[in-house]
Amino acid sequence: MENNLFRQDRNSKMLLGEVYFWTDTVKDWNQVFSSEKYKQIIIKTLEELVKRKKIKVYAFVIMPNHLHLVWRMIEVNGKEMPHASFNKFTSHQIFQDIKLQHPEKLSDFKVTDTERNFRLWQRDPLAILMDTQNKLEQKIDYIHLNPLQERWQLCEKPEDYDWSSARFYETGTDNFGFLTDYRNLL
Repeated sequence: MENNLFRQDRNSKMLLGEVYFWTDTVKDWNQVFSSEKYKQIIIKTLEELVKRKKIKVYAFVIMPNHLHLVWRMIEVNGKEMPHASFNKFTSHQIFQDIKLQHPEKLSDFKVTDTERNFRLWQRDPLAILMDTQNKLEQKIDYIHLNPLQERWQLCEKPEDYDWSSARFYETGTDNFGFLTDYRNLL
């Protein structure tokens, strides 16, 4: 087990080297990720950050209007934390496409912030330190069961949902090429 996995640090700011359950929600719960091309942007961004050794991804699910991850920030990306780079890059890529292909949807993301005109992700994503094995496994189960919830009914079994790490844990096949088995931490 890596030494820092279960460290009892209740700092609300994400720390390098720690494992977190992370939830990013689209502004006003807009169902942006009903589109496969936007889910692909998420996948490609995670893939790139893993390839560049900025993060490790242990579990994830992309839902129509939010995503959940269990991940570790390994190293800053330039001057910012990898989660900030992830949010910035995915927002930029998705807004580029919306402006070109669906300009009528842009108003759904309009904000009056001083630093931007549009916002994809709601402010203050949820980040929970995974400081016990029980908590880590409970959150991974939650992630994998999310598509089955009555509200969504996106599949019948967790491993049938294409936009999740559930199949990786069920079969050992990593269709994404960037997953790390959390059991290697224990």
